[in-house]
Amino acid sequence: MTSNELRQLTDEELLAKIEELKEELFNLRFSQANGSLENPARIRELRKTVARIKTILREREIQG
Repeated sequence: MTSNELRQLTDEELLAKIEELKEELFNLRFSQANGSLENPARIRELRKTVARIKTILREREIQG
């Protein structure tokens, strides 16, 4: 998802999205430990997406 798409979501939707992405990240790390990870770049992508969401939430917190 792009930053613009994420900004259109509500705070509750963003928090739910973070939980969903963290669960997927956990599963990918588990697969990596087992040696069955097909796309290692997905881990980095998920980490950056979580950071983007947290940044958007923090910006909203500061604004109002």
